[in-house]
Amino acid sequence: MRDDYLKAANKIIPDPNILVNLVSRRVKQLKFGQKPLIESLERLDPEDIALKEIIDGKISYELAE
Repeated sequence: MRDDYLKAANKIIPDPNILVNLVSRRVKQLKFGQKPLIESLERLDPEDIALKEIIDGKISYELAE
């Protein structure tokens, strides 16, 4: 996992528990065949793709009431 992506995503989602859950769910989706929502010239791990999607605003979350 790239440290620069993690720091940038942590600025967007400051709660580490929410960030971990969001990344892990997206990684599962990517591993089961969903296409990434971003394009990258470099080869990224699924965790890095999920973090980059958060940074770029492609995925978000909302808390249940």
